[in-house]
Amino acid sequence: MRPAWLLCLPVALAACAPLEPSAAGRDVRIVTSDPGGTCRHLGDVTGSRGNFLIGGFIPDATLETGARNDLKTRAAALGGNVVVLLTQRGVQSGSFDGTDGGYLRQTGVTLTGSVYRCPGAGA
Repeated sequence: MRPAWLLCLPVALAACAPLEPSAAGRDVRIVTSDPGGTCRHLGDVTGSRGNFLIGGFIPDATLETGARNDLKTRAAALGGNVVVLLTQRGVQSGSFDGTDGGYLRQTGVTLTGSVYRCPGAGA
């Protein structure tokens, strides 16, 4: 009989992989400035990756890539092809042992952006 923790291993390893964008999300561009007057605003979206439970075991770059890909997928679902990044937040969790010890680490990333449909800007 196999130990029960072996059943959790594939889930834990999958959590360490960056979230991939949808096929349509791959064509979405993320920018930091207004895309211009020819673009139509479709709404706002939030993309995130990680949580206090497993986020501490996932590399920061993977959390950031996963949040960015989630943002792109959600933008594509609205029909957008450009996202203007509005906010980016790193979520931190930690512990304190009551004296001078403890730790704090990044356990999640959340990005919020405005979605636009722009002619000639991808899909």
